[in-house]
Amino acid sequence: MTQVFDKENRLVPVTAIEVGPCQVVQVKTAETDGYNAIQIGFGKKKASRLTQPMEGHYKKHNVEASQTLAEVRTDGAPTQKTGELLKADIFAEGQFVDVIGVSKGRGFQGVMKRHNFGGGPAAHGSMFHRRGGSFGMRQTPGHIFKGRKMPGHMGDIRRTQQNLQVVKVLADKNILLVKGSIPGADNCLVFVRDAKKGKGV
Repeated sequence: MTQVFDKENRLVPVTAIEVGPCQVVQVKTAETDGYNAIQIGFGKKKASRLTQPMEGHYKKHNVEASQTLAEVRTDGAPTQKTGELLKADIFAEGQFVDVIGVSKGRGFQGVMKRHNFGGGPAAHGSMFHRRGGSFGMRQTPGHIFKGRKMPGHMGDIRRTQQNLQVVKVLADKNILLVKGSIPGADNCLVFVRDAKKGKGV
């Protein structure tokens, strides 16, 4: 994350996202595949690191191997062609986007950190400080209901940050500056799309 000044000279916290170039690996249409979509690839991968099925996939469409693949549904038949490059200029300043990523993994955590429990008295001798308290019931029903907030694995799950405004588009560097934070650690892979619940430009 960093910060920039907007047109009103206000300081805005932003996240820099490298969004391209992404090459179109495959074009899917309703006639051939049953639905309309384009498959895009980001980054580069050595040919020696590919499995045989993936090597054949790239050879079939005559494109370079990508580090990762993603599929984007389209309303109608796609206008893009195989091998075409999608760059940051497909986004506009002021546009709202959703960013999908995998949140930071935090391992096994207790209820105070994981679920924001208040905890027990901090005084000496209470012997009840950071635990969750009583979870079970008596003979009826004799078990814990699903969904009970308990200690456990925290983070490392898919999360979507919705309606982030594009503050600036650095087209020459293929970088978007979006207002606010996004899921995931530094240098992780994320998926940027038009806002589903769109606020408009």
